[in-house]
Amino acid sequence: MKRFGFSCFATVMAMTAFPLFAQETDISGKISVELNAAQTTEGACTLTFMITNGLKSEVERAVYETVLFDKNGQVNRLTLFDFGTLPAARPRVRQFSVPQVTCDQLGRVLLNGAHACTAEGLADDICSTAVVPSSRIEIEVLG
Repeated sequence: MKRFGFSCFATVMAMTAFPLFAQETDISGKISVELNAAQTTEGACTLTFMITNGLKSEVERAVYETVLFDKNGQVNRLTLFDFGTLPAARPRVRQFSVPQVTCDQLGRVLLNGAHACTAEGLADDICSTAVVPSSRIEIEVLG
């Protein structure tokens, strides 16, 4: 009897959890930008992003104006991150080395908008309006 109860409970939990997971991972019509890792090396912070183009077409070039904030909320710098070509429905990993700052000094990254976005057949502002930022680490990402 206990076995049946546990099995039934596990089945119900799996059935109810799956739709939530599916909703969270659906990026149709969006560009997901996830800060996946940050590592300090030789006086620089290397930020690793996983970016997934959930649009129907390839983005030939995506460059984001990015603002880095320290842990006190003050702007450390404004820079450009060139994510390059983003094929439709394919994830890509991109790394950016930020000199003269260690990762433990950073508290937040803001994707301030698209500096350049080339995507044939898509709206000119698609790289700004479709972005969905997230972070797997303690540095927060906003968009």
